[in-house]
Amino acid sequence: MYSPKLLELFKNPKNVGEMPNADVKVTEGSLACGDMITIFLKIDKEKKKIEDIKFLSYGCAANIATTSMMTEMVKEKILEEAKKLTFKEIAEEIEGLPPVKMHCAVLSIDGLRSAIRKYEEERGLVEVPELDESFVRSRLRHVINPKIGRDIVSTGILEEIKIQDRKVEMDLNMSEDDEFKNYIVEEMHERLDKLPNIKGLKLNFRG
Repeated sequence: MYSPKLLELFKNPKNVGEMPNADVKVTEGSLACGDMITIFLKIDKEKKKIEDIKFLSYGCAANIATTSMMTEMVKEKILEEAKKLTFKEIAEEIEGLPPVKMHCAVLSIDGLRSAIRKYEEERGLVEVPELDESFVRSRLRHVINPKIGRDIVSTGILEEIKIQDRKVEMDLNMSEDDEFKNYIVEEMHERLDKLPNIKGLKLNFRG
């Protein structure tokens, strides 16, 4: 079912681990679907090149292997080159993927592109969309509640959003003592804090 190269990367993955000094960190995927990855990037600001990349995986052998291969293929590449990498190229490089596992290669690309976009937006290298409720919700659709493995937007945890003078106030259907509160709050700040069109973030807990 799996190629020898895929199995080798699963057993001995490259670039695994956290990066404390990362320029950007993103998490993509859903526990409800069975796979999640966190991508860390260190960028050469002048050359706009990926100096280092690491990942954490919460998923199957194909998830680990494809993300490991992705990190190897984009390391030392400039951002514009890294953006062009496709999931098909990753699948070919690990000598094929079963059709039911192709989504793992897609997820690795989604994580990479999300990380690059976040880096570019936070530093004003690309235009950031207008700040409105739709924009905020779109950025928080990737914040997962570990208790149920689904995002805080589609499950209704994120309720009302108020925006005034580039300051965002949000009501969350969650108690102050929820076991996953700190994780969710950290992820929300990670997604929004450094964006140039947002000046402040306030969270109200209504659970």
